[in-house]
Amino acid sequence: MIPAQFDAKAVEQKWYEYWMKNNYFHSTPDHRTPYTIVIPPPNVTGVLHMGHMLNNTIQDVLIRRARLKGFNACWVPGTDHASIATEAKVVAKLKSEGIDKFDLTREEFLKHAYDWTDKYGGTILEQLKQLGCSCDWDRTKFTMDPDMSASVIRSFVDLYNKGMIYRGYRMVNWDPEAKTTLSDEEVIFEERQGKLYYIKYQIENSSDYLVVATTRPETIFGDTAICINPNDERHFNLKGKKAIVPISGRVIPIIEDEYVDLEFGTGCLKVTPAHDVNDKTLGDKHSLEIIDIFNEDATLNSFGLHYEGKDRFVVRTEIEAELTSINALDKVEQYTNNVGTSERTKCVIEPRLSDQWFLKMEDLVKPAIHAVLESDEIKLYPSRFNNTYAHWLNNIRDWNISRQLWWGQQIPAYFYGDGKEDFVVAETREEALALAKEKTANSKLTTENLRQDADALDTWFSSWLWPMSVFGGIMDPENEDFKYYYPTNDLVTGPDILFFWVARMIIAGYEYADAKPFKNVYLTGLVRDSQGRKMSKSLGNSPEPLGLIEKFGADGVRVGLLLSASAGNDILFDEELCNQGKAFTNKIWNAFKLIKGWEVSETIPQPESSKVAIEWYEAKLQQTLLEIEDNFEKYRLSEALMATYKLVWDDFCSWFLEMIKPGYQQPIDKATFEKAIEMLENNLKLLHPFMPFLTEEIWQHIAERTPEQALIIAEYPKMTSVNTALIADFDFATDVISGIRTIRKDKNIPFKDVIELRVVNNEKASSYFDSVIMKLGNIVDLMYVTEKVDGALSYRVKSNEYFIPITGNIDVEAEIAKLTEELNYINGFLKSVQVKLSNEKFVANAKPEIIDNERKKEADALAKIATIEQSIAGLK
Repeated sequence: MIPAQFDAKAVEQKWYEYWMKNNYFHSTPDHRTPYTIVIPPPNVTGVLHMGHMLNNTIQDVLIRRARLKGFNACWVPGTDHASIATEAKVVAKLKSEGIDKFDLTREEFLKHAYDWTDKYGGTILEQLKQLGCSCDWDRTKFTMDPDMSASVIRSFVDLYNKGMIYRGYRMVNWDPEAKTTLSDEEVIFEERQGKLYYIKYQIENSSDYLVVATTRPETIFGDTAICINPNDERHFNLKGKKAIVPISGRVIPIIEDEYVDLEFGTGCLKVTPAHDVNDKTLGDKHSLEIIDIFNEDATLNSFGLHYEGKDRFVVRTEIEAELTSINALDKVEQYTNNVGTSERTKCVIEPRLSDQWFLKMEDLVKPAIHAVLESDEIKLYPSRFNNTYAHWLNNIRDWNISRQLWWGQQIPAYFYGDGKEDFVVAETREEALALAKEKTANSKLTTENLRQDADALDTWFSSWLWPMSVFGGIMDPENEDFKYYYPTNDLVTGPDILFFWVARMIIAGYEYADAKPFKNVYLTGLVRDSQGRKMSKSLGNSPEPLGLIEKFGADGVRVGLLLSASAGNDILFDEELCNQGKAFTNKIWNAFKLIKGWEVSETIPQPESSKVAIEWYEAKLQQTLLEIEDNFEKYRLSEALMATYKLVWDDFCSWFLEMIKPGYQQPIDKATFEKAIEMLENNLKLLHPFMPFLTEEIWQHIAERTPEQALIIAEYPKMTSVNTALIADFDFATDVISGIRTIRKDKNIPFKDVIELRVVNNEKASSYFDSVIMKLGNIVDLMYVTEKVDGALSYRVKSNEYFIPITGNIDVEAEIAKLTEELNYINGFLKSVQVKLSNEKFVANAKPEIIDNERKKEADALAKIATIEQSIAGLK
């Protein structure tokens, strides 16, 4: 029995279990061409949000379509350990239990971290199953899996041995909340309203003072010089002198350097080498002292004197008051500047000098630039992102790859002494010991003498290996999986990680495999609300994805998202889109029920109208296949879905089924029925990547199927030639049918009443669809004539004239009166248009497209007037 209504919830669970049971998602190397996608690994403790819904729906569409097209489709799922975000959550949990991270050993902390990920990790992967994602779950990877970590460590050791990784004392971006460094790309600059403080520095042995403008008065405790431009005439008197730092009373030199901007502030610059990258450069140049005034949480240390232990922003407020009280504050102005914030914690970052590990990027990046910007070996969709890619890679700096975290791969550097250079780099402690003995010529060293660097590697240093490491390509580049599946085909991700992840994977791919990691990168837009606002919990405008699936069904949500998801453009999400998707689901279900409800006769002949309808729909299917293929090649998935949507809703449901539908309580001939089923099955194949659950349900209802005959692994429709002439003839025929339907509606002629149709064929239009016109118009007699028919209702299609002789059902006088009223209205409209066109001033000043539009209105009105006058004449 076919259920009256489509029950999405029951169907989704049933078919997902069936697909899993029959191992359709799993891939192993074989004779077929591989089609491979690796999932952008979400945060291991994350949950499904609208961006994930869109991104993974697109990936599933691509993978299911590839499967239908005969490729060996492999979609590798997995999660990322997200070091900063996850460690912050674990630290917060421990804090709520009264435990401080630093009261634990690293091993104890990692146990808590793994417990956390075991409890919350993988939730998002389970949620992706509810969306219908057909990932190869047997291949699920986690960036902290032992084999994945081994790949990361081997990569580090390899790059270090090549001289590409080095340890340096550098100014880095410090996140005081996460207490770790960040790469430049993890710093988001925000425009914020602040203050510009003009502080007085007394000149030593004088009652005079100079004034310095700064946005950060709390950093005066780290000042080690005042710098002036040697060409600044205003400050010639300061050359060779010294100044006294307010509050601390320290005496610092006044130095000269052309770096100082003559236009900014007062022309005097306070130099704080420990807390500003440009000041550090000045400090190195002039051999200045470096005073670090901050603790790692951005509270002031002992150099902050009586402010020690207080947060930097608290001190900023309090020091303003103290400077005022000692008459050291000249003035304060409102000031807007760009403030760097942590992408993860949103905390204001602090420049900080620190020993860190860096990866040299200048040479590494060259193949990645060539692959995207010069050779087109890798294509970005949409291509406008090439400019963003070029900007980042052409301005790349060395990558700070160390993080002051415990959750992540620990840096494989082992110190055997107290000096900064007393270390070796190796994959294991045992290998490190052998290297240390060799380096020191000390055979008595033991593993107990080695101290591994406490820092972890940047999460991105793990995930940049993802397309290779998931197939074991770093540890064993000759293994079968890696040689078969790599390079992968398509990557679907957001433009916000084009540099963080995409570019770095490309760099790693050429470094380790001498090959691109993927061929195409499809960059999705952000999912915004209907007002264009970014979705967030605080705004309350972010729907709960699983709630949407519950309400509209997974297929309805997938269609709703994809209908508006053009590559790279933000999606203005409205639940009504999912409702539209649900309505489409119901439309297909009802069409299927209609066909299966027909009684089939093996004896009645096939009507001519059905033969014509089948021939037309086969041509229409081929035309749509061509359009879908073109859209997929250009990564226009929204347009591909819309083409399929129109084929099914308009061409199949609204036209084809009407053309072949048997009369009331009449059977359908077997030949037509079998073709209808064939066409329905072709539609299901086109729809399956977008709507997997509905289509599999209908497919399995159509006939008894073995697991080898499931829709998920069926054969995609083959493309052949397109009969465009037939399609054009049908389009003309639909206009003829629409004219008949309009007259029936306007004249209240019931469809059950047969009518006659006479045609003056000025267009020399094909008569091939006459049987269809007769069926859909309930025409008892269709004749071609050479003269207009008197006493008939008429209409035009292009230059063809169509006449429906009047029957006794029509009140001729009332019809003439109605037509006359319409004629008077059109004449009045025509007059207003012609007055406008005869106005020379209007014609001279209006845009050409407006003039063209008015002339079109005039031509349409004249044609309509001619038709109405002809109809009136025919009725008299």
